[in-house]
Amino acid sequence: MKYFIQTLFFALLSFNIYAQSIDGGSESEENNGSIANAEIAIIPEPVTLVKNTGHFVLPTNIVIEAAKNNQLNQTVAFLKERLSIPTGHYVSTISVPSATATIKLLLNEKTDAVIGNEGYQLSVTQKHIIIKANKPAGLFYGVQSLLQLLPKEIESKEEVKGIKWTMPCVEVTDYPRLGWRGLMFDVARHYFTKDEVKQYIDAMVRYKYNILHLHLADDEGWRIEIKGLPKLTEVGAWRADRTGTFGDFIPPKPDEPRSYGGFYTQEDIKELVAYAAERFVNIMPEIDVPGHSLAAIAAYPELSCTPDAVNYKVRSGEKIMDWSRGAPPLGLIDNTLCPANEKVYVFLDTVFTQIAKLFPFEYIHVGGDEVARNFWEKNDQIKELMKREGLKTIPQVQAYFTKRVEQIVTSKGKKFMAWDEVLEGGVSQNAAVMSWRDMKYGVEASNAGHEVVMSPTQYAYIDYMQADAITEPRVYASLRLSKSYEFDPVPANANAKFIKGAQANLWTEQVYNIRQAEYMTWPRGFAIAESVWSPKEKKNWPNFFARTEKHFERLDIAETKYAPSVYDPIFTVKRSADRNLSVTLSTEVEGLDMYYSFDNSFPDHFYPKYSSPLVPPIDAKVLKVITYRGKKPVGRMMNMPIEELEKRPGKR
Repeated sequence: MKYFIQTLFFALLSFNIYAQSIDGGSESEENNGSIANAEIAIIPEPVTLVKNTGHFVLPTNIVIEAAKNNQLNQTVAFLKERLSIPTGHYVSTISVPSATATIKLLLNEKTDAVIGNEGYQLSVTQKHIIIKANKPAGLFYGVQSLLQLLPKEIESKEEVKGIKWTMPCVEVTDYPRLGWRGLMFDVARHYFTKDEVKQYIDAMVRYKYNILHLHLADDEGWRIEIKGLPKLTEVGAWRADRTGTFGDFIPPKPDEPRSYGGFYTQEDIKELVAYAAERFVNIMPEIDVPGHSLAAIAAYPELSCTPDAVNYKVRSGEKIMDWSRGAPPLGLIDNTLCPANEKVYVFLDTVFTQIAKLFPFEYIHVGGDEVARNFWEKNDQIKELMKREGLKTIPQVQAYFTKRVEQIVTSKGKKFMAWDEVLEGGVSQNAAVMSWRDMKYGVEASNAGHEVVMSPTQYAYIDYMQADAITEPRVYASLRLSKSYEFDPVPANANAKFIKGAQANLWTEQVYNIRQAEYMTWPRGFAIAESVWSPKEKKNWPNFFARTEKHFERLDIAETKYAPSVYDPIFTVKRSADRNLSVTLSTEVEGLDMYYSFDNSFPDHFYPKYSSPLVPPIDAKVLKVITYRGKKPVGRMMNMPIEELEKRPGKR
């Protein structure tokens, strides 16, 4: 991870100009994307952009020209709303060609092979705006880029007075690097309402994501109505309400009310699927089996191999796994569906039959990860299955289960997808793999001819802490913005033909509400969006962060929560030969000053400025640090206990 950037690049962050072209009539970006423009901050970075002289001024009477096309209705309505509310201008639409239209949304009569199905061409002149695309999706993405050219106040949910509504004249040709550009939203660990899922969709499409992976079932909740299996939602969707550090809760008392939870009816799902489709998003459902299935087992104990399952309850956040020996974990209770029980396959056939009808998307995700198999090892039903099927090992038992489930999914006319663990026991050549444990599993799968979606923890797990653990809900690891931006979903040693795309995953054990979901997603969601949309050769951290800062301002106006963690100091602790602590401070971005105190007071820019490693005074209890850019604080006040630093020598 790079925490310091060359001085030249930081100068460009503040100066932010394009190089003038020879004829003086236009300004074009450098090929390596190293220079940003103060007016232009499009995320994800377009394939090509040329800035011409002059500006387009948005008139008070805006006319949008768009052909009659059902797939364009939402794009036109979206643009009309986004332009009219903050500006207060009148916006009308027409469906016939007009020379005086303000904005033209045009579908190409002849396909442009360069831009494909999701690309677009955007032309802003001093007289009008034209967006062209082969398909309606391209026009929708062109509109997202268009709005990012307008002043940040365009994000307001109410009229803003006194703004000059102009945008620079540009010529843009843009199309995605990869077809699968996803975000995974875990609605099982914590429940998010239908409207909150829509809110998440609205945020993701602004950055050209097109897949929403919904994690619909886990130990903590079953979130989708399945007709004929009412206990899944009557029992499996509810648990004891707990607040705090998830995973460390005390077990619920037997008589404690199961009052927290919720689920989506089948009508809710149809509404969400339609809402997403209007915005060119496909929703992929996931039912995680055979592990992570406690909610289903609490509803229907006969799905377990373990007789004691009749006493199981939906997990409320108490410890149910022992990870001390690593993966796979030891189950403290049996949260797995029983591979030796035919009732399980009847159950899953019912579930996937209904899910296949509700979700038009071609894939169904079945999980397959982190299966605690220790209860299987002692079970007579499993031993009988192994004997009958000629299975020699417990991993082969899981492989047997996976193959049965794959047959069920494909019988519904869907493609099977699972986490990369399923490769260990073998799956059919048609199985698609979502690689999460490491990039290497995705590489191996692609070279074996499996379709692959890259989602590795080290770049794309946005439930991870993005700043120091003293400021974040404590989870397994950290993932800073600059590290996410290094993500290349198509590594050189992979078979690129089989890399469908990539996604970021938001697991929600420590995410209790939609505001925290936003905080965890942005700005790391910007980095992943750029990794899957923009050309690899245009990757450039200073350029990206300059644009990110512009989008912080936009998110402020849109009242969308985001993490300012990139401005926070990073603590690196060593212990010297005389056993004294030595604390080095650094930042992800260049050009920030850090001011500190050990006397319990809150430092500002009149306090000592950090310049070399710090040795805490003998009786100091806390190191307080804040970052500034010039005379303006940009980071949060960090309160680092000396006791915490004592635990960290050698750790970052």
